[in-house]
Amino acid sequence: MNSELIAALKMLEKERGIDAEVLFQAIEESLVAAYKREFDAKTTDNIKAVVDRETGEMNVFLLKTVVEEVTDENTEVSLEVAKGFSEEFELGDQMEWSVSPQDFGRLAAQTAKNVINQKLGSAERERIQNEFSSKIGDIAVGVVQRKDRREVIVDIGRAEAVLPMSEQVRTDGYNFNQRMKFLILKVDEKKGRPIVYVSRSHPNLVRKLFEKEVPEIASGIVEIVAISREAGSRTKMAVASRDENIDAVGSCVGQRGLRVQAVMDEMMGEKIDIIQWSPDVLQFISNSLNPAKVIRAEVNEAERTARVVVPDHQLSLAIGREGQNARLAARLTGWRIDIRSESQYREALEAELMARFTAAAEQAAAQLAPEEAPAEMPAEMPEETPAEVPEAVDGVEAPTPSDDGEK
Repeated sequence: MNSELIAALKMLEKERGIDAEVLFQAIEESLVAAYKREFDAKTTDNIKAVVDRETGEMNVFLLKTVVEEVTDENTEVSLEVAKGFSEEFELGDQMEWSVSPQDFGRLAAQTAKNVINQKLGSAERERIQNEFSSKIGDIAVGVVQRKDRREVIVDIGRAEAVLPMSEQVRTDGYNFNQRMKFLILKVDEKKGRPIVYVSRSHPNLVRKLFEKEVPEIASGIVEIVAISREAGSRTKMAVASRDENIDAVGSCVGQRGLRVQAVMDEMMGEKIDIIQWSPDVLQFISNSLNPAKVIRAEVNEAERTARVVVPDHQLSLAIGREGQNARLAARLTGWRIDIRSESQYREALEAELMARFTAAAEQAAAQLAPEEAPAEMPAEMPEETPAEVPEAVDGVEAPTPSDDGEK
């Protein structure tokens, strides 16, 4: 029986990851509690249980004080009884009394079992807290165990993890025994049990996957400066190199796209755009709209807005399906982006120029002094009296006066 106990403890240590010494201490505490239950002891200060770490042999020892008259059998022994063991005992001496655990009754055994379970639960909670609290933000490989309406239970090794609905991706599926990678979010308690919460939708999951796949990122030569993600659909990631001889985008893509493809496979085919980060805001905003090509860009730093112009045939590409490309670019850069086509920009520019010209013309007209009005004319002009014309004399026609009055 004792050898079976040692084997069981070693198996428990391997499966649960709990130190064997903790298990031995749990058994010793349970034996003390069982003795207290069996013999109705008022205190356990004088009770000590010992389990041999090699053989598994269990013993319970009581320290009793030698007295003249016994008032508490659990803590005192009479001088007469003590003398029966050794004549050297005197009043006030401490005598170690051994009790066999086999003498405990059924209720005491049940008490011992409960104490062991409580100790194991406490030890497991402490182990999970210590082990996974230091792994928050890291990747854990897990196997899907079961799925209900809101949560997915995942086995991540020596603990079960919970994948909440808010951290799930609609395209993943989460089939039984499906092996996946998860991001450890936090360790919390639920009904007294430690719970490890994981995520599949967090942007840092993509970041950590690239750190695993790209040695340049792991070593710090290439840095992931910013990342924006719509889980299950598309991710944009801006990268920069600390070594001018290293191509940041090429390092993440890998030869023939093997590195980025490995990450996309883990993310169930989610598209990933890797762009070059730039300290120049205009260049960074232009890069963020890849695969569309930006012809012109201008920013308003006070309002943190940007206006970009793209070719007419690439307007829909720059905006993306349901505005996804523009939305991810705005999150990546932190700027609100207004996208226009060449023709839209030209029309807007012409309208703006015409509005300015019209306003300038109206202002110039308003500033000119009004012209003086003409002098008043008399109400009636006097009738002009015609000059007298002499009558004809002796058949000779009278001459017609000329315009200058000469005859």
